[in-house]
Amino acid sequence: MTSDDLFGEIATDLAPRGATAGAMFGKRALKVHGKAFACLKGDLLAFRLGAGTHAHTEALALPGTELFDPSGKHRPFKDWVAIPVTHAHAWPHYAEIALDSLDG
Repeated sequence: MTSDDLFGEIATDLAPRGATAGAMFGKRALKVHGKAFACLKGDLLAFRLGAGTHAHTEALALPGTELFDPSGKHRPFKDWVAIPVTHAHAWPHYAEIALDSLDG
């Protein structure tokens, strides 16, 4: 299954909670109330987890994760963590957390 397929499954699963597919920086993204909480960039799915939160720290501890740098110009978003497809099993978990942080 490709990263796009996995992204699509997450989008479908979160749609009943108001999540919609859209774009952010020309990349596929998930949004709620017009605010992005996940963004697919190649084989990385980035989540807005909030710098300093338990989820942010936990996600960054996964091998291969990094702060999300959508431009590739060494200007990462401090609140976002990009998780590689090698940890795709964790993507739904972090998508839920990211959505919860905006859905409140």
